[in-house]
Order: sequence, then C-alpha cells, then structure tokens
Amino acid sequence: MTNPVYLDYNASAPLCHEARQAMLVAMEIAGNPSSVHASGRAARKIVDHARRKIADLIGGDAERVIFTSGGTEANNLALNGLEDVTVFTSATEHPSVTEARSDAKRIPVDANGVIDLAALETMLRAASDAGQKVLVSVMLANNETGVIQPVAKVGLLAREYGAKVHCDAVQALGRLPVDMGQLLVDMVSISAHKIGGPKGIGALAIAPGVMLVPQIRGGGQEKYRRGGTENVIGIAGFGAAAERADASRAKMDDVRALRDRLETVLASEAPELLIAGKGTDRLVNTSCLILPGMPGETQVMAMDLAGVAISSGSACSSGKVRESHVLKEMGISDAGSAIRVSLGLETTDDEIDTFIRVWSRMRGNAVRKKSARHAA
Repeated sequence: MTNPVYLDYNASAPLCHEARQAMLVAMEIAGNPSSVHASGRAARKIVDHARRKIADLIGGDAERVIFTSGGTEANNLALNGLEDVTVFTSATEHPSVTEARSDAKRIPVDANGVIDLAALETMLRAASDAGQKVLVSVMLANNETGVIQPVAKVGLLAREYGAKVHCDAVQALGRLPVDMGQLLVDMVSISAHKIGGPKGIGALAIAPGVMLVPQIRGGGQEKYRRGGTENVIGIAGFGAAAERADASRAKMDDVRALRDRLETVLASEAPELLIAGKGTDRLVNTSCLILPGMPGETQVMAMDLAGVAISSGSACSSGKVRESHVLKEMGISDAGSAIRVSLGLETTDDEIDTFIRVWSRMRGNAVRKKSARHAA
C-alpha cells in the first residue's frame, strides 16, 4: 500500500515534530522529578515548563494543572473527585463521562445534539430547591459529530444555582479557543494526543476553590491530587504540542475549507447522505457522514482496504464497533450507518481527493449491488 491517507485525527493526531524533539531531550534525563539532586531538578524543570505552557493554552493556573494518564482519567477525577454532589451530564458525552458515574442524571439534547438549556435549568432549580450540590459536566465539542456546546451559557446557569461545571475539552483543544475564565467552568479535561502530543498523558485543570479527593493515592505528587511519579517524557511532549497548538490555531481555517469541500462534493453525489449536526456549529475538522443502508463498520473496512483511515465513532471502546449513543440521542434512525472523518493540520487537498474518489466508488458499488438484487 502506498501513500496511506489518515483522516482519523479525532481518534489520535500524528506525533508532531516539536513533541518528538521535546521527548527525546526528556529521555536523556534519568532523575525522578521528586528528587532533590541535579538530575531530579532537571526533570522537575521539564514538568514545570510544560505545566505552564498547558495552562497558558487553556487560560488556567499552572499550579492547578493536574497531570493524568489521559482524558479518560481526567474526566473520572473530575466526576468522582468532588464529595456529595449530584452529577448532571449531557446525553451525548464521551463514554469516559457517561460511564464514570452510573448515578448521573442526563440532560437531553436537540436534533443537532445541542444541550437543552431549558431542561438543564429545570434540573438545576429542582436540585437547588432540594438542597443538593450539583456538578454539571458538558463537553465543549463532541468527539463523533464535532457539535459545539454552549458551555459559557451552561456556566452562567450553573452559577445562578450555585453549581460547579466540568468541561471535557479534549476534542476542542487546538481547534477552538479554550479559556476557563470565558467558559465559566471550574474544571477542564484535556489530552495530549489529540493535538500532536504523545498518547497516555492528559490533564485536569481546576479553578481556585475546587478541592478534589484524589482517586490515585500515594507519594503526594501533583500536590497530593494524583499519586505516582510523573510521566516526564509524556509531559514534555504534551507541553511542546500545547505550544504548537496555540501558534497553529489560525490554520484551522484551511482545515475548514477542506472539510467543507469534502461535504459539498459528497452531498452532490449522494442526495441520501446525512451529515450529523450540519444545522449547528461544529468543529471545522469533523464530518459525521451517514449513508443509509450501509453499516459504518463495512464502510470503515472498505476504506481501510483502499488505504484510507477513518472511524465509525469513538475510538475508545477497545476496538469494538457499536452503534453510537450520540446519534441515537439526536434521533437519527440510521446511527449504525455512520462514519467519522476527521482532519488535521497535516491533511492535504490530495488526501481529500483520494477520500472522495474511494468513497464514491464504495457507494457506487453498493448502489449497483442493491439494484442487481432488486432486479433479481
């Protein structure tokens, strides 16, 4: 296979040059960042530098950035780290949120996947009247559809009723401005490998006044918020990727142009094609394409055989393909026929052309087979 086309950036972006170089430097340092000798101090310097860069990217305080093993752990820490709270989450959250608290109450979404603010206010009012402490968890951008949530409006409502807000900004990072103050949130989860950093490193940033019960204990690292020796190499890569993402966000307009061309061409060829969330604001790099009657898994395999990497939804299910709960909550009946195409800074016009050509051939073959069955 020559020149494979990678269009699965929402699952993981390729490791960027800046992150790789920072990690190579960190690999040469033997010290534990908790050690007081010179080698330990060198490791600590790397960790502290990255922490500042990541805090700058999200408008947070470096002292309140907690390194984790990734977005999933960050989400679990946020949802389980506050004591005696009732948790509200949108119905279309990532599994690391929906499965973190089995007792969480779901906030409905509309046909575009946007949270129902009126329903949320009703829930907040009832909880306030009952004397409950509430944590609202709403993602900034959906990993499957790219739909952007009105998080700042959620924050305003939450403040009115004395609730705290957690935002999963894993998919939004590097693609949208993420500023804790402007979003009016108390906690933000982020992950390195969505922005060209290494896999296995993420962070939870918390606002002043947020006190968390650690979910991993031992050693007192991360100011006693998350035990265990810090992943210095991963953190170094995360910091470098954060700095690059901050400088590269303006280039996302070019990504939007590629995504829009892809959708325009496919829609003109296939009038039956549905684009989830088309009627609202979405990440500029994301297309959730629904081709009725053709299983998403079949499409993914056909594209893979042609050298094009896409997915059929979230990649966080241990390789299992299952029908999207996100699309179900949006009322889409053909949820099993969805694929996700997600672009990145490295995506080229030629790669989009290749995808269009392969997808059109795949659809054409399916149409011909269907016609032949009907004729028989």
